[in-house]
Amino acid sequence: MKKLLVLLIFTTLFIQCKKEESKPIEQGLVTNKAMVVSAREEASKIGTAILKQGGNAFDAMVATELALAVSYPVAGNLGGGGFMVYRKNDGTIGGLDYREKAPLSSHKNMYLDDEGNIIENKSLLGATAVGVPGTIAGVFAVHKKFGSLPIEVILQPVIDLAKRGVIVTKKQAARIKHYQPNFLKANKEPIPFDKEWKENDSIKYPALAATLTRIQKNGRDEFYKGETAKKLAAFMQKNGGYITEEDLAKYEAKWRTPVTFMYDGLKIISMSPPSSGGICLAQILKAVEPFDLDTYGHNSAKAIQVITEAERRAYADRSNFDKQRIYIKKNE
Repeated sequence: MKKLLVLLIFTTLFIQCKKEESKPIEQGLVTNKAMVVSAREEASKIGTAILKQGGNAFDAMVATELALAVSYPVAGNLGGGGFMVYRKNDGTIGGLDYREKAPLSSHKNMYLDDEGNIIENKSLLGATAVGVPGTIAGVFAVHKKFGSLPIEVILQPVIDLAKRGVIVTKKQAARIKHYQPNFLKANKEPIPFDKEWKENDSIKYPALAATLTRIQKNGRDEFYKGETAKKLAAFMQKNGGYITEEDLAKYEAKWRTPVTFMYDGLKIISMSPPSSGGICLAQILKAVEPFDLDTYGHNSAKAIQVITEAERRAYADRSNFDKQRIYIKKNE
């Protein structure tokens, strides 16, 4: 029963089921060969289609991530970055760090005024808050090492999705409305999210489709050294940001060795620094492992207290050591 804790920490979806002897408990979708799970149906379908064309799991990852850049930009886009942890069927494990990096001109006081006070929103809103993007470098690094289908084939359905448009969900409509004041502050020119969008509307992204088409034609360097790089750097400079063409040209994704540890007889594989996730997870699980959570009861006050106290201490350590992580990332 204690092994169930791992699932509860990793997932953000909790389903309450009324216990009925006449009905089996729902376990979700089970497939015999492969499946793709993401935050948007459109992205999952594109990833699945890549698998059906003969692509491998890494091809599907590239397609799904880029499709999410179109359909779910709140959680990832061409201007962002990420981490990847993998385990192959032969047991080989690895990780890829393609998170955003600090521009070369950044320094520890860049968000402070002359008196050492924080300048409100400078690190949160607009061009001054943006790091050097890693998404394109990351997906191309994955494809170069593990891909099987041509990158042009993988990108095509993503480009088609951007041209065709994405259906606005109820939650997305509310989210766009909530953040619209910030969009207007951060951008001098209109963007698609400036309009009033309602549930079941369709948002098309012709400019994004054009960018993806250039990347499809010219490869990774289009984003970091080509026309797209020049446009991005010029926009940043025009809007007071720090990113330059040199920053983009020097960006490289880095392969990392994942953090591994044992919890209740299970081998856990998670992301290593500069991500704090793997270390935090290890600290939390190692702290709760001595407690008999299964006897306390699921979601009982005692179980929640143990987990909360472990998380509180892990995240206190994370905050304390996070500054060092940021400087290491910049100077690599």
